[in-house]
Amino acid sequence: MKQLRYFDALARLGHFGRAADACAISQPALSVQIKELEQTIGAQLVERGPRSVRLTGLGAEFAARVHEILRSVDELGALARASGGVMAGHLRIGMIPTIAPYLLPKFAARLMAKFPDLSLHPREAITEKLLAGLRDGQLDAAVLALPVTDAGLTALPLFDEEFILVRPIAQAQDPVPDPEGLRKMRLLLLEEGHCFRDQALDFCSISAARPRDIMEGSSLSTLVRMVGAGIGVTLIPEMAVPYEVGSEQVVTAHLPAPPPTRKIGMVWRRTNPLAEQFQMIGALLQETAGQTASVLAG
Repeated sequence: MKQLRYFDALARLGHFGRAADACAISQPALSVQIKELEQTIGAQLVERGPRSVRLTGLGAEFAARVHEILRSVDELGALARASGGVMAGHLRIGMIPTIAPYLLPKFAARLMAKFPDLSLHPREAITEKLLAGLRDGQLDAAVLALPVTDAGLTALPLFDEEFILVRPIAQAQDPVPDPEGLRKMRLLLLEEGHCFRDQALDFCSISAARPRDIMEGSSLSTLVRMVGAGIGVTLIPEMAVPYEVGSEQVVTAHLPAPPPTRKIGMVWRRTNPLAEQFQMIGALLQETAGQTASVLAG
């Protein structure tokens, strides 16, 4: 099983150094383990190059089978944990970047306090990568914006969150624009790949073809600072406001009713036997988000 996990990492990452880092062993030790695996099955699985690794024809087919085997083994472990009714072991949970900085630290602290035998392994990534991690068995659950259309995943709605308009402080006395008004302004958005970008474009009824008056940033912090510099306006999720606005030269405003919102939920594979435990984790996420909302309201 150890050799299969090493080979799976090598097949996914395509590089001995990165695979060794992912497996927390040295590169020479990984190479030895892969050679021993090849000797055991009596065939070559990888073509070793000076800078990269390529799977042989057998190696590619072997990798697909190994991945399914490892996922089944992980789910057997989850089944054992579920039968014991104890929240313990590893929890690999992902969150999208427009949630993780604001919710994950408080959630992690509460989770560890409530379930000290649970080992949390968080990952921050865009929705596409989180869904791939769930399908591949690299993640147990993910917190992201719903809906998710994958029939192999179960979704648990957690809470709704409003989008907040951020403008330069010089516009503090200006009327709050409606969607049509926003379309006429220079709108700052996250770069492609972020679901929050798509939701903002949808609210403004703007095509995703990247018009000239739309500018992109890699993070909400960057967008807010650009607004403070007078470059344009942006939308951010409500939970980000106290973290990102701070001392920046910007003002915030609720958009006219009905305001744009997003539904946040937690998803996991339907085959994962830890559904009951995930419900408990979801409840804790709701509590944490609720406390954050209370602070904002106060």
